[in-house]
Amino acid sequence: MHIVEIPSFFPPYGGEFCLDQAKALCSFGHTVRIISNVQLSVRKSVTDFCMYSYGRKWMEMDGVSVYYSYTRGIPMMIKPNVERWVKTVRQMFADYVQKYGLPDIIHAHCAHWAGYASMLISRDYGIPYVITEHLPSYYFTTEIAKTGGDDSWEIPLIRKAYAEASIVLPVSAELVDDLAPIFGKAYRWKEMPNAIDTDFYAFRKREDRRISARPYRIVCLANFIPLKGYDVLLPAFKEFCKKHKNTRLDVLGFGTDSEEMQKMIRHFETENVHCYGRVGRKKVREVLYESNLLVLPSRSEAQPLSILEAMSTGIPVVATETTPQSLRIDGGCTVVPIDNVQALTDAMEKDFENVDFDGFAVSQKVRQMASYDVLANKLDMIFTDIIKNRK
Repeated sequence: MHIVEIPSFFPPYGGEFCLDQAKALCSFGHTVRIISNVQLSVRKSVTDFCMYSYGRKWMEMDGVSVYYSYTRGIPMMIKPNVERWVKTVRQMFADYVQKYGLPDIIHAHCAHWAGYASMLISRDYGIPYVITEHLPSYYFTTEIAKTGGDDSWEIPLIRKAYAEASIVLPVSAELVDDLAPIFGKAYRWKEMPNAIDTDFYAFRKREDRRISARPYRIVCLANFIPLKGYDVLLPAFKEFCKKHKNTRLDVLGFGTDSEEMQKMIRHFETENVHCYGRVGRKKVREVLYESNLLVLPSRSEAQPLSILEAMSTGIPVVATETTPQSLRIDGGCTVVPIDNVQALTDAMEKDFENVDFDGFAVSQKVRQMASYDVLANKLDMIFTDIIKNRK
């Protein structure tokens, strides 16, 4: 099967799940390439805006061919930026067809705007497309508020993209109801959780902290944005440290090395916080292997991969009620209310006291539900059925 993946966003702005799914499908024997148009934002990072090259080029990422383009967004010009982004993707697809021929199917990641661009390409070439939706309503309401709220020009475009897709694959079943107030449910859908590289994030036994002198290490893998709840984590960690002095908190993600993060740390008078900023997955794995617990106090999530990655390496997770049911692995994931400092502290304490935690068993459960083989098999059946029924 010949598959083209089109992400709405891609490194340096996340979107690694697209690469994960491409690798999974490649491992299943399919021909898979990625078309990625990254719109750089000067407001997010002046360095990225100036550093990344202009024009289009091919590169290899973990064995997957990626047709890359970096465009520069114009501040405060949302609609022109969207129109230019979509036009560029359509041009890149035309380049792709000239080089490799027509694919059998297009796999878009997020309707906003890869799904919409894929709809237009599908109309042009008669190729079916599928949308895997990763984004929660919190993201959409924030974006749509900038373009008119309930009357935004964005809403009907996203609805069309969903409606014309052969199928929409939300990463959690809860996401369908979450998005329904904005986009309705007038489309076919099937839950399709993300996959992770369970071989890369393989189980590793941790030292017995009852006899180890090393600090008890808590990690949070999340960008420094209000959605991720660092203003809940820091006071909870401070309270936890009153009883457990030999403890440290590692925070990794875009903006966690910023002055704004330091201001928040000083505001809550929190000590022993180590800020890494944006790092690659090898560093993520290295920190996970040194950690005892992952904490993710998010206010909204669709399907956070960091939870799977942490449990796959063999450590427990404390997260909030936004965590989908599919990730609430028995014995591995503790869920607490959103914005509740005391509940978060209590859950961290409970995990600290749980010396009988079976990290290997939890890691195996992650492999059984989220490995590349599992995802590739599911996608293969869906894509094959769509292509067969189109002929």
